[in-house]
Amino acid sequence: MDRQVNSKTGPLAGMRVIEIAHIMAGPVCGLMLADMGADVIKVEKPTGDDSRRFTPPEIGGEAAAYMMMNRNKRGIALNLKDPDAVEILRKMLADADVVIENYRKGTMEKLGLGYDDLAKANPRLIYCEISGFGRTGPYAERGGFDLIAQGMSGLMSITGEGAGRPPVKVAAPISDINAGILAAMGISAAYANMLQTGRGQKVDTSLFEAAITQTYWQSAIAFATGQKPEPLGSAHPLNAPYQAFETSDGWINVGAANQSNWLRFLDVIEAPELDADPRFASNAARIQNLPALVEILNSYIRQDTTENWLARMEAAQLPAGPVNDILQMHADPQAQHREMILEVDHETAGPVKTIGHPVKFSRTPAQVTQAAPRLGQHSRTVLAEFGYETTQIENWITSGAVVAADAV
Repeated sequence: MDRQVNSKTGPLAGMRVIEIAHIMAGPVCGLMLADMGADVIKVEKPTGDDSRRFTPPEIGGEAAAYMMMNRNKRGIALNLKDPDAVEILRKMLADADVVIENYRKGTMEKLGLGYDDLAKANPRLIYCEISGFGRTGPYAERGGFDLIAQGMSGLMSITGEGAGRPPVKVAAPISDINAGILAAMGISAAYANMLQTGRGQKVDTSLFEAAITQTYWQSAIAFATGQKPEPLGSAHPLNAPYQAFETSDGWINVGAANQSNWLRFLDVIEAPELDADPRFASNAARIQNLPALVEILNSYIRQDTTENWLARMEAAQLPAGPVNDILQMHADPQAQHREMILEVDHETAGPVKTIGHPVKFSRTPAQVTQAAPRLGQHSRTVLAEFGYETTQIENWITSGAVVAADAV
């Protein structure tokens, strides 16, 4: 069938993706691909992606969480308990380059939509599965959540202010987000291979693995020493000083991690005597005596404001920055310049702010041009693109096999 003419200019323009995924990891993957030019068609159940009910907050009656994760996509809604809806989805997948799904293991196979079934009709298909723990192994049957993955990966044992305190979760759902990004990376690699060989394949990643990849430094320490790393607050396990310090009116991060930066730092805070202190003579010594070092440095940093310290550190070419809250980050001129804070027009909610795409391409730029769809917003137009007649589409809407926005 002839595909819709795609006006996107990103590096994946021309790729068709069917996203059968909900809440976060799968939608992050679809979002990344859509920003890079893919035509991502999000397939929702009749009640919609569960993130549509992550309220408050709402903007114009639409869940802010849903709108953040699903911009740049087209949306249809199918009742996969209805055989007609399953056949519609099967036809869509026969023409797709990529499918993203994050259901429990076996769900798609029960519908006859597993990889082995679909690859017979579409051998070029890239079938991406995102799950809690991966599709193989002793935990393959388990469902997965970000909190569980963070705990089991070791991340919560190294996050927080110090040993002996309660475990702390990374505030952002880092395993969900990272799993979506890793899946998009895997799909892009499989797509490049498919263009060379004509053959698709399965791409399988998980929240558990995504969280484990965040432990590179701490795992390196554990492999080398046989000892478990402990939480260090904002400090670094291998370099010092490399952490947050309290000023007279806030906090700053200072990256004086190598010897030249350490000496610049001493010049800025006017503490040359610390260079002669054997406890702080080398990075290894500073790591060994970190509590004493932090106490001394804080006594200096608390004497002036965040703005003044940052000006002095920038003049000395010392890596440093403020500890922003989210609203301050949104207003940051570098974030604005890099188009990380954007605005799109939603059909009912009006202008909605969103986070921009983090990778810049010189020739095929990523684009954020379309707000998240209303439930079933594109059901009619998408099904028409797949060759279905208007009468048939309306019959499915009446029967409940298909949900359209104006029929919700």
